[in-house]
Amino acid sequence: MDIAIKLVLILHFIGLAGIIGGWLATIKAPQVNKAILHGSILQVVTGILLVGLHEMNDGDVNHMKIGIKLVIALVVLVVAILGVKKEAKAPGTSGSLAMIAGVLGLLNIVIAVFV
Repeated sequence: MDIAIKLVLILHFIGLAGIIGGWLATIKAPQVNKAILHGSILQVVTGILLVGLHEMNDGDVNHMKIGIKLVIALVVLVVAILGVKKEAKAPGTSGSLAMIAGVLGLLNIVIAVFV
């Protein structure tokens, strides 16, 4: 079980890198790109898997923290979906959505580390 948790955690970090990296890659001319979208999908899926695996492993899970992080991750996912659709219609118009996704991604990191 420990190996499965670590493998899913690695995928979770890759999703995080997609969100933050996708945001930082376009910081001068912000726009939502596919890296942010795919990273947010991976974050939500692996986050749910991690909670399930920890629960199955009789781990102590802070449900309030997980709930807050899930809501933030879902908001990032929705923002990414809207941003990719907006970017497809009119390139260069999703800058504010990219900033929202990046800042919320950083907020999720802060909550994960300090709470």
